[in-house]
Amino acid sequence: MPKLSLIYCLLISIVFTSCDFQNNSNETKYLETNKTAAQILGDSNYLAICYGGYRANSRDSQPTLSQLKEDMKLISAMGVKILRTYNTKYAEINNLLQAISELKIDDPTFEMYVMLGAWIDCENAWTNIKPKHERENEKANAEEIARAVKLANQYPEIIKVIAVGNEAMVKWATSYYVSPNIILKWVNHLQQLKDENGLPKDLWITSSDNFASWGGGDSTYHVTDLKKLFQAVDYISIHTYPMHDTHYNPVFWGLKPSEKGLSKEEKIDSLMIRSLNYAKEQYSNVFSYMQSIGVDKPIHIGETGWATQSDGLYGKEGSKACDEYKSARYYQLVREWTNKEKITCFYFEAFDEKWKDAKNPNGSENHFGLFTIEGKAKFALWEMLDQGVFKNLTRDGRPIEKTYKGRKEDLLHTIELP
Repeated sequence: MPKLSLIYCLLISIVFTSCDFQNNSNETKYLETNKTAAQILGDSNYLAICYGGYRANSRDSQPTLSQLKEDMKLISAMGVKILRTYNTKYAEINNLLQAISELKIDDPTFEMYVMLGAWIDCENAWTNIKPKHERENEKANAEEIARAVKLANQYPEIIKVIAVGNEAMVKWATSYYVSPNIILKWVNHLQQLKDENGLPKDLWITSSDNFASWGGGDSTYHVTDLKKLFQAVDYISIHTYPMHDTHYNPVFWGLKPSEKGLSKEEKIDSLMIRSLNYAKEQYSNVFSYMQSIGVDKPIHIGETGWATQSDGLYGKEGSKACDEYKSARYYQLVREWTNKEKITCFYFEAFDEKWKDAKNPNGSENHFGLFTIEGKAKFALWEMLDQGVFKNLTRDGRPIEKTYKGRKEDLLHTIELP
């Protein structure tokens, strides 16, 4: 073989060897970032958050793929690696999974996992006809579950949990709640699919519901089918909202006579510590009930959060609970507690969404985000912004800025004390 040809062959060999090494390296990184639910839930290195990317007054307007990618980069920059979604019938979830998948291809070290929600309704839910809570909307529920199964099999490296229903058993959800036997039916169906290799074996199945629905409140929930549901799920996902109970059960809210001499910030700190303890009590009540029926499974928090604005029950004319300062303090306290106790907390939520109370822009449901819809970082994230966490990142092309133009004195001026 001529010398030039020999050199050429050697060069080609080196290039292919290099490519193989790079591919093997990327594959190793990819495998390292393909964790199971059992590995990520309870690990404080895998923070979790509830996510909806809707910008408009209606979910008829879906976020684009590029918008979803922007959001994922912002959420990842916060150290969050697990998302919770709520239903399967909208295009958002398909696009979200595609966005995550493409981000992982671009960067094999990128990690983002999903707790996929399958919405469950009773018969006549959301209609003018009286809901039948002992019966389900069979067609809609079956379609939700079927889509969840399809997506879990299509994206096994991303979807690690399927949650059957969202606050679907709590009786104050009068428009749509179902009895526990309906949730149990679908949980058993998914578990059977796992046994028959119709779903990944390491996929975890749960239902994400109010703490009372999981036995931590009124004894009327302590029915046989709930006990069976405890046995059927892989872990328990509870919701706790002290903010709402500043109106509905304000036993922990309000200033004590001994606190009158404190500064405004010290008074708020006392309020928020009592709010955290209230959440801890609800968590503990579910744990105690679980033990009483002979079950030992992980309990994680599927939702908790604190709105930053309200013109209703939690605002200036109500319990005065909602502002960015109290929200930030609650976020900090909840993260400290759950990280220490190895409880995964899907904080509600990443971004404000105005479709939730479209007719009332100032309603609290529209203002649970850590970011505004425009991508401004609320007070809970100001320190991250100062640290450069969101440098060169955008939402809808806008760089991330602080609310109140970063003036803490203006923020403090808005605070109301009960």
